[in-house]
Amino acid sequence: MEVEVKLRLPDSVSHGQVSTLLSPFHVKTHRQENFFFDGSSGELSARRAVLRIRFYDDDARCVISLKARAVLVDGVSRVEEEEEELEPSVGRACVENPQRLKEVESRIMGRVKDEFGPSGFVGLGGFGNVRGVFEWNGLKLELDESSFEFGTLYEIECESTDPDAAKKMIEDLLKENQIAYWYSEASKFSIFRSGKLP
Repeated sequence: MEVEVKLRLPDSVSHGQVSTLLSPFHVKTHRQENFFFDGSSGELSARRAVLRIRFYDDDARCVISLKARAVLVDGVSRVEEEEEELEPSVGRACVENPQRLKEVESRIMGRVKDEFGPSGFVGLGGFGNVRGVFEWNGLKLELDESSFEFGTLYEIECESTDPDAAKKMIEDLLKENQIAYWYSEASKFSIFRSGKLP
């Protein structure tokens, strides 16, 4: 179970303010490409599951993940997630031709076949994300700028075993610096599928 605090920022100005504020704690910045897949007959989406291939910094790293039964309440997301490394060239081949997913030898794809039994796969498209990673007060904060065809979303994420305490710390930081925010109400995947910013 992945548990994350998700706070939405209104615009690039507030995103820049947070980035400047956290700059002494900056660890790295990743450029991510996210691609999503479903079974040919919607077998995964029918059961609220999401299959994703993510590339980091061009093809420096590739990760395949399966998320299921996501719940997002009061800025805290809980989702069953499993992920594993994938050879970037294999990931690119699957983006190019989603049917190649049937040939991927991995724990996750074994689970997809067993649990969902798709006859084939379709690509749903995807979006890019620039993620700044910061180590701040014992928390790992991820500052996201997600670029969809219909607009840009700005968000702070923080994975935590104590999400309420983490959320309060982040909220206090934003309030002290008069940076507007609100609780995220939808996952990036849901926003991508809806075709509009919330």
